Amino acid sequence: MAETLAEIAQSVTRTGFALVRAPEMRAMLEAAGLADWDGFAGSWGDLGVDTYMADGGRYRRRRFAVFRATPEGIARKPHQPHYQSRDYNPLNGDIERWFEPVTDSIAAHPALRAILGTCNRLFDRLTPKQTRPVAWHVEIHQFRIEAHAGAEGRPTPEGMHRDGVDWVLVLLVNRVNIQSGETTIADLRQNPLGSFTLTEPLDAAVTDDNRVYHGVTPVTPLDPTRPGHRDVLVVTFRRE
Repeated sequence: MAETLAEIAQSVTRTGFALVRAPEMRAMLEAAGLADWDGFAGSWGDLGVDTYMADGGRYRRRRFAVFRATPEGIARKPHQPHYQSRDYNPLNGDIERWFEPVTDSIAAHPALRAILGTCNRLFDRLTPKQTRPVAWHVEIHQFRIEAHAGAEGRPTPEGMHRDGVDWVLVLLVNRVNIQSGETTIADLRQNPLGSFTLTEPLDAAVTDDNRVYHGVTPVTPLDPTRPGHRDVLVVTFRRE
């Protein structure tokens, strides 16, 4: 695991982001205790509609939870709203958004615990010792972006953006009957640095939110006679 973490850290340090394909991510998470991935992924079928979309869309479903991460471990915090200023989210910022909480069983699930533990080790490694916090404020978002014939789904309706945190992990959970969803990474002047598409469950992107913007193109159904969806887990770490 250390070698893979080191490789990811080197990429993020060099470019501000890293693309980690599913085989490498799975091996790393299995070493950290990943189990029952199918059960974990299945929980994306039980997400509430995001009613805060300023564009009027009803194509996004989500659950949300907050944790505290230290070298000693990771503990869930009491449920609280998600808040971003308009500086970071011009579409849905400057309001407290109360989303349905991640269920207790998923918060304690070995897949999520493996993901959070790996993030904790990676982001500690990426943060210089002199600026490394005693504890990280961690937020997790279960997202489902739905698409129908004539109604695209927008993973990042705010466009190219930063999240107002220190580190971000975007982990693909599933893609069903959708096309596109290309991720673009850009520097602080919004000059493109790279683009890719998360296509397989456990494909992941890691970004240094202080150095890069990210955005994802809308998704549409491959077969327009059937609905489609894109499921991701987003994990953010910021200094408490």
